[in-house]
Amino acid sequence: MHIPEKGETIQIHSYKHNGLIHRIWSETTVLKGTKTLLIGANNRTTVTESDGRIWITREPAICYFHSRYWFNIIGMLRSDGIYYYCNLSSPFVIDGKALKYIDYDLDIKVFPDFSYIILDEDEYDAHRKEMGYPDVIDQILKMHMDKLIEMIQQKQGPFEPGFIDNWYGRFLMLNEHFHK
Repeated sequence: MHIPEKGETIQIHSYKHNGLIHRIWSETTVLKGTKTLLIGANNRTTVTESDGRIWITREPAICYFHSRYWFNIIGMLRSDGIYYYCNLSSPFVIDGKALKYIDYDLDIKVFPDFSYIILDEDEYDAHRKEMGYPDVIDQILKMHMDKLIEMIQQKQGPFEPGFIDNWYGRFLMLNEHFHK
């Protein structure tokens, strides 16, 4: 597996369990890449939905992917604080110039005060039946949902105070370096 290097630009491809593409982010700058972890950043990047609809992200975001976790975390820097969008998903793989994962519908939105809401439980239940998610996947996702909630409550990993700001600062310095 090719490990993207700091400063490299990759795409992010989200799939559904049935193998169909769900969403593509056209450009994310790698801030850290190892076999187990990828931290990236993007700002005003083009996103293409499976139905062909195209939109552009509104704010800078730090993306956190870990090969041991069945979730990924996006920290969005907004004027009133950092919001997190957490996707329950397969661990990531790198395929060429793209980071890929399977989106398993369930999401957690975390607010700047670290309160949170679980989203899309109905969508998960419908897709679980429709696409035949195996029981083992359901068990893994429930276990990792618990781990994710624990990280939020204990302000660990990307939820640690300063984590998103620190990586965003690195992104700005990297962009400054490359655009001189």
